[in-house]
Amino acid sequence: MFYIVFFCVLLFYFYGIRTFNYWRNRGIKNDKPLPYFGNNLKQFVQKSSMAMMATGLYKRYPEEKVVGFFRGTSPELVIRDPDIIKRILVTDFQHFYARGFNTHETVIEPLLKNLFFADGDLWRLIRQRFGQSFSTGKIKSMFAFITDGAEKLQLLANDISELESYDIKELMARYTTDFIGACGFGINMDTLGNDSSEFRKLGKRIFERTFRDTLAGASKYIFPELCRYVNFLAPELETSINTLVQKVLHYRNYKPCGRNDFIDIMLDLKERGKISVESLNLKDSNGDPKIVEMEFTDLLITAQSFLFFGAGFETTSTTSSFTLHQLAYNPDWQLKVQNEIDRVLMKYDGKITYEAVNEMQCLEKCFYEAMRLYPAVGFLMRKCTTPSYTFPEIGLTIDKGVKVIIPIQAIHNDEKYFYEPNKFHPDRFTSAKDMKSSIFLPFGDGPRACIAARLGKLLAMAGIAAILHKFHVEPSAESKQYPEPDPMGIVSESFVGGLPVKLRKR
Repeated sequence: MFYIVFFCVLLFYFYGIRTFNYWRNRGIKNDKPLPYFGNNLKQFVQKSSMAMMATGLYKRYPEEKVVGFFRGTSPELVIRDPDIIKRILVTDFQHFYARGFNTHETVIEPLLKNLFFADGDLWRLIRQRFGQSFSTGKIKSMFAFITDGAEKLQLLANDISELESYDIKELMARYTTDFIGACGFGINMDTLGNDSSEFRKLGKRIFERTFRDTLAGASKYIFPELCRYVNFLAPELETSINTLVQKVLHYRNYKPCGRNDFIDIMLDLKERGKISVESLNLKDSNGDPKIVEMEFTDLLITAQSFLFFGAGFETTSTTSSFTLHQLAYNPDWQLKVQNEIDRVLMKYDGKITYEAVNEMQCLEKCFYEAMRLYPAVGFLMRKCTTPSYTFPEIGLTIDKGVKVIIPIQAIHNDEKYFYEPNKFHPDRFTSAKDMKSSIFLPFGDGPRACIAARLGKLLAMAGIAAILHKFHVEPSAESKQYPEPDPMGIVSESFVGGLPVKLRKR
């Protein structure tokens, strides 16, 4: 009996370390991994975000172009070299078109069948339909929702200015959630007027990590086949989003109604019938890509709505609030931005319009610099989708399914690429050439770059302009010039304790 138990324990141990020679055999440096957990124990137990893990590796191996990593027992590769990054995201995109967040090839939970998380042909089919959904014309038609939200934001900020300290991250999250409600679903979410709004609670829950969420996420990475039917997302989230979308669809009789909001766009896409594209991975007998088709169903509408709701408010609120936080600690730049806002808005009768925001170049520079210092999405991930791939720069060959991590946050704060990286220098972005390709990547790059980048930027800038037109932003007694990153972050980054500041009427 003892020998059987000993043999089982030994077998269990060796199964948990079976892949750990992967990078050693290829001459790639990596930290020593733990059985089953690899190098990712801190992230599995929510003591470090993935961006924080990648940044740590980036800094520990300053002379390497790539660094090995194990998420559970799966080998991954952290990329430190801009030329290799460009190759992955742009030049050789056909080898890395998958993001790789889903741990199983075929079993994908319903809400993750969206443009951000989907891979392969599902991603390509959705992306084809969404190509024009965030065009200049569509954004202009949505901008009335932003103008209305900016005016409401000023009214709420007026009340908050009586307080000695307030979390500007929470204020901007209420602003962006209100926009998502109006522009996404045609609903008055009243998160600006009510900080306990059900929709604000839903938004918080999407990015909150409970013990159940932590256990589910770790289990899916460590035992992907065994836990393929375990969902990353909590059941109550799926129920809430499904209920919300179904109510809106039912109210509109499942047809577009001319509101030009996100649901309307998707209902219009659905009415166009089947989507068809050339497959990324299926070939016919001649070796040509097969044509694949898909119906744009209510389930897919719900999944895209989940993405629009969650990612839309979180990334925009993080970046807009961090910009205001930086301006609170850099009053000279705050004054420059306020003077520009005052000058531009005089031309537009004080209204924050699409044209007005696009004229605010000083504000834009500050926005970009805040995204450099603390990108809301701190890392990118891609998965090798071909049988093997060789990086010509280093002669390294990886196998299909190996994921690569691009540590945006670390690159943005590397003195090799940015002079005095810890300081707020908006003049880094004086001209287009300052937007360094494969180095400054707040929206990603290549075919899988953020499709709603322009809308998110304009929404954030309009909110910042609304605040600074009426108020000064100053550090409060609770403020920290260098706020602590939240280790609970999954894809989007945030801060422990928020970003408390003091608003003072101009």
